[in-house]
Amino acid sequence: MPSTKEIRVKIRSVQNTRKITKAMEMVAASKMRKAQERMRHARPYGEKIRNVAAHISHANPEYRHPYLIERDTVKGVGVIVITTDKGLCGALNTNLLRMVLAQYKEWQAQGETIEVCALGNKGLGFMQRLGATILSQAVQLGDRPQMEKLIGAVKVMLDGYTANRFDRLMLAYTRFVNTMKQEPVIEQLLPLTGERLGAPESVWDYIYEPEARGVLDQVMTRYIEALIFQAVAENMASEQSARMVAMKAASDNAENLIDELTLIYNKNRQAGITKELSEIVGGAAAV
Repeated sequence: MPSTKEIRVKIRSVQNTRKITKAMEMVAASKMRKAQERMRHARPYGEKIRNVAAHISHANPEYRHPYLIERDTVKGVGVIVITTDKGLCGALNTNLLRMVLAQYKEWQAQGETIEVCALGNKGLGFMQRLGATILSQAVQLGDRPQMEKLIGAVKVMLDGYTANRFDRLMLAYTRFVNTMKQEPVIEQLLPLTGERLGAPESVWDYIYEPEARGVLDQVMTRYIEALIFQAVAENMASEQSARMVAMKAASDNAENLIDELTLIYNKNRQAGITKELSEIVGGAAAV
């Protein structure tokens, strides 16, 4: 059985840990609210540009954009993996990366080549350990999604799809459902399908100035960037929610451990006092 001093030192150590986890819980709660607001504010733009892309996909222009053309065979797959830069957010990254790994092995079994874009330090480290081909990366994204930090890595993947390096582009991230639930998903980004775009209420053709190719290139690229930006915003909101929940659980566990250690400490102390009293009484009786 440990001594009273050892138990006292351990109690002090757990109390210090609880202070840290409690502070991190409060910080995560504050950041979570802001992240959720940014995520919701990004949705109207994404919905409007999705409607434009849906109309374009159902129109009959003289130029058909490569992002809308379904390819006959799939020999290669590109994957954009969005994770966090920091840990201490529960099983958020583990659940997503486990899903990506299972899909990765399935693609390999089908003889498809896989090339990866890693957005976030945790996903980058995992893909490096896996030995995957990493075309581009972006880390240290901060607490606020910024398109200028993402645009370079995303453009490499879009150019790779246009240049036929791979025939399908997938997006893996954690979708924010609510504070207690975050859902890992892998979605097809390119080619754009009817399920993603939806069906417009009415269909009409456009008149393009100066030409259809230049306009559609800009619109479709902005649409894909908006999808990725929204996914990053959802992932950041999920990160702060998961971190708040994880730190609350750590704080509660630390409090329970302190109670248990305090009980053991009091029992040890009482046993020591009883032993000393017995020795004193025994010595007095002997005299």
